[in-house]
Amino acid sequence: MKKLYINTGGFDAVFNNFKESFGGKLIISANEYKLTFKSRWAKGSITGVRFEKEMTYLNFDFTFNEDVNLSIESNPFTPVFFVYCEKGNVQHSFGANGDVKGLNKNQSGIMSNSSSINSVMYFDSHKHIQFSLIGMPTMVNNEENNFVSEIRKIFTNESGNYIYIGTENHKIEQKFEELKTIPKKGTVRYLMMRNILREVLELEIAQHSYNYLSTFNPILNFASKQINEIKKLSTLSVSTVIMPLQMIRRSLQSRTLKQKYQLELKSYNQKLAS
Repeated sequence: MKKLYINTGGFDAVFNNFKESFGGKLIISANEYKLTFKSRWAKGSITGVRFEKEMTYLNFDFTFNEDVNLSIESNPFTPVFFVYCEKGNVQHSFGANGDVKGLNKNQSGIMSNSSSINSVMYFDSHKHIQFSLIGMPTMVNNEENNFVSEIRKIFTNESGNYIYIGTENHKIEQKFEELKTIPKKGTVRYLMMRNILREVLELEIAQHSYNYLSTFNPILNFASKQINEIKKLSTLSVSTVIMPLQMIRRSLQSRTLKQKYQLELKSYNQKLAS
């Protein structure tokens, strides 16, 4: 069993910490980071994009040759993490002695930790694992305060720990497939990636909260503004951005009456681990 410890902080600090733990080569280009590594005990990559203070995105794609425990220090900005498992499975607990919850392939979950207890992730040896994290800080000044406040209200609780494991969602799966088809670099890539990740957040919130329509307005308005930016910056067709937004609008409107009183937000009240 190999045990790793990650301190939290700025994006630079986090990736430098990853490099110290995994070794390998770290490449930074604008707001994108990529760490690739290959050693006797691990091979794979960790990539990430920071969208100023509003959102961060991380993708982990690796295989370990021995079981690994990754302990992550709690973050002072108390972000809410939206997690999606693409391959293998991901297990998590609050503290080394906390209850272990797991995500299987194509499952998503939501997690927050405002306590002083670390989050611990468990990875089995000789299994290809790939998962994504979208982080939304809830304790920063943000121009979209209503949205951040709503996220904080829904996905945090008094215990300091919150976790929700959802079912498979093919629409979320499709959004992560879209991420693989956007341009490889440049401002257009940055804006399209941000829009797709925002759409993932819409779907995640819709899946986990019955009172979700009011939450979506800030996101949809924001995405509409970014479409105009993309039009100015490139002749690239933006139908891949516009159509998903229109589909989500229609889908949400048609599902509102059906699901308003059916979807429930089920929080997991975790006891603080020692």
